[in-house]
Amino acid sequence: MYVITDECVSCGTCAEECPEDAISEGDDIYVIDQEKCVECGSCVEVCPSDAIIEK
Repeated sequence: MYVITDECVSCGTCAEECPEDAISEGDDIYVIDQEKCVECGSCVEVCPSDAIIEK
């Protein structure tokens, strides 16, 4: 399971990269819809602030 931490700078790069449209803008940071996420890891690779971690 991948989660987005408070290190998120809300740039949207991860949402654009996600092939399943599982990432959306939350109140303060982007969030991952765990039901849509297929754990491909493409979001982790493009995050400029290393804010996406595997839990």
